[in-house]
Amino acid sequence: MNTLLDEYYRYDLHNAGFIERKYSIGEKNTLIHGITQSGKTSLIKHYLLGHKKSTYLYLDCRDLRLNIDELNTVLSPFCRDNKISILVLDNYIDTIHLIEIDQIILSTELDLDLPYDKIHLELLDYEEFLAFESKFDNTALNHFFQLGGFPAMHRISSEDRALYLQSSLSRALEPIEFAILSQASKMVTQKVSAFNLYERLKGERKISKDKLYLHLQSLFERGYLKSLSKFNHPSAVKKLYLCDIAIKQALVLQKHFGRLFENLVFSELDKHHIECYYDEGIDFYLPERGQIIIASAFANEHALFKKVESLESFIVSNRVREVVAVTMNLESTLSHPVSRIEMIPFERWALSDE
Repeated sequence: MNTLLDEYYRYDLHNAGFIERKYSIGEKNTLIHGITQSGKTSLIKHYLLGHKKSTYLYLDCRDLRLNIDELNTVLSPFCRDNKISILVLDNYIDTIHLIEIDQIILSTELDLDLPYDKIHLELLDYEEFLAFESKFDNTALNHFFQLGGFPAMHRISSEDRALYLQSSLSRALEPIEFAILSQASKMVTQKVSAFNLYERLKGERKISKDKLYLHLQSLFERGYLKSLSKFNHPSAVKKLYLCDIAIKQALVLQKHFGRLFENLVFSELDKHHIECYYDEGIDFYLPERGQIIIASAFANEHALFKKVESLESFIVSNRVREVVAVTMNLESTLSHPVSRIEMIPFERWALSDE
C-alpha cells in the first residue's frame, strides 16, 4: 500500500482549462458534496496546484487498488514521514479513517455529519455557464439548452455528449437508480408520487415498493431529482424536476420544449435557493417576493393577460405584487388591474440581481 501512496504522491496533477466557479476552498477542513460531474475534482485540483507539490497527497478513493484496511494502517505514518500537510480523499468512502493532519479535503455525493466547512457544489447556473462559453453572443442560451449545467460538457464533442453523460450516470448510480432517473426524465414538471413511479417501473423490471422508495429517496437526497411542493398543501403530490435538463436529453428521446424550459427556470430558482411553490395554474409562487413566475417560452400578451385573469383570486388573496412570464426572447410590460405583468427573456431574468 505504501507503494501506491508513493505513486499518488509523485503524480503531477493536471487541471487544464479550469474556469473559476462561484465556490472556493479555504484553509480549513472541507467537505465538497454534489452529484457526479458537478466539478468537485476540478475545484480540488485547482486548490492543490496553488500549493507546493510536496505538501499534499491526493487520493482517488475509487481506485480499485486501494485496500481500505491497509490504507487505514499506513496513511497516517506515510503523511507524517513525508511532512504532508494537506490530505485529499476524492470520492471519499466513510470506512477510511480520518487522520490528524493540518487540512483534510473530502469529496462525496452526500453531505456528511462532520465538523468541516461545507461546499455544496451545484451544477452551473446560467451566469457560471457564460464563463465557460468561448464567446458570448445570442447563441449562448441555445447552447445552454444543449449542454445544460454540467461543466465537463463544454469539452465533449456534440456527438459524444449523450453517451458521456449516460456513462457518467451509470457509473455513479445503481442500476435501479438509473432506471428510476430514466423514468423520471419522461415525467418532468408533472405531479408525480413514488407510487406513480413504481407503477411505471414494475412493468419493466421486478422491484418491490420498499426498494424503489429507498432508492428514490437517495436520488432526492443526493440531488439528482428535485421536487416542488404545492403552496399551503405540504401533503399534496409534488411536482417532479431533474437537477439538469441535460439528463432528460441524454436518457430519453421524448422531447417537450415547454417542460424543458420550465425545468430550466426551476433549476435557476433552486440553485439560488429561492423559496418557491406551485399552485393550480401557477408554475412558481415566490411568497417572500410576492411574485408569480410563469415559464412560457413563447408567451404572447393576449394569452398571458387571460392567464392572469384566471389567477385573480390567488393574486388578490395572497397579495401578489407581480406576475413574471419568463420567455425565450419576448419582452413587454402589461397593465392589469390586480398586478403588474412583465414578460422577461430568460437571459435577463437569470442574470438579474433578484
